[in-house]
Amino acid sequence: MAMTAEQKGKHSGTSGERAVRYAAPALEKGLDILEALSASAGGYTLNELAQALGRNVNEIFRMVVTLQRRGYIQADQNDRYTLTLTMFQLANRQQPVKTLVGSALPLLQELSERARQSCHLAIYQGGRVVIIAQVDSPERWSFGLKVGVVMGLTDTSSGHVLLAYQDEVERTRMLSSHIRVEGEQTMDPGQLFTLLKEVRRNGYSCMPSIQIQGVTNIAFPVRGLGGRVVAAINVPHIARIDGMPRPDIVQITDILADICGRLSSRIGYDASLAEDSTPA
Repeated sequence: MAMTAEQKGKHSGTSGERAVRYAAPALEKGLDILEALSASAGGYTLNELAQALGRNVNEIFRMVVTLQRRGYIQADQNDRYTLTLTMFQLANRQQPVKTLVGSALPLLQELSERARQSCHLAIYQGGRVVIIAQVDSPERWSFGLKVGVVMGLTDTSSGHVLLAYQDEVERTRMLSSHIRVEGEQTMDPGQLFTLLKEVRRNGYSCMPSIQIQGVTNIAFPVRGLGGRVVAAINVPHIARIDGMPRPDIVQITDILADICGRLSSRIGYDASLAEDSTPA
């Protein structure tokens, strides 16, 4: 079927020209605001936000008010804006994430009971690591991360697991999209790739927390269809010094391997059909 003159005109420009022609400045301002707030754990005042975006307050005021009214951002008593969990909730309405969380929660509860530690389930999303499920330790004290919290991709054990088992193309894409979170340590690329090789060799990551003294993070991969690593389960291990018998790191490693293997099977991974898909 022949194209009309109007259709020919629409297809004749370069991709850059079409991008300008179909630009939505208001939408872009709104997305800039959300992205800026997502990268700041402490949030911004209106003036600070305008400065971070390189705009003046009048340019973003109406957009900020609209985002607040729709529940995407919130302001505290000091008029400092932060993201709400609305975007996280929208993302979790996707069936794959709902299925993963639904399958994982009973096993996370079992892991917590057996290890006597808190644990959480993390995925890669938008250049960072996001906590999508968490279970507290059954002990009278616990250390855990809130659901919806974002963590660094390059300086956490969960991030290392999620990066280590990707092929070179996917790993490059993830790193090129990487957005640093507040407090994330700068990781030398050579050091990072050495760590990722160690994770692949051992089958998991075990490292002292870079953020919290006294915590040892133990993270294992969760595999889906075709053996692809889709998530990581992490136990932020806190050692007791009062002599009470509790599973040690070696024992927790065995428990985690069991839990992650069972969760992988629940979401479609067939170990008997899988070949060694570990990237070089």
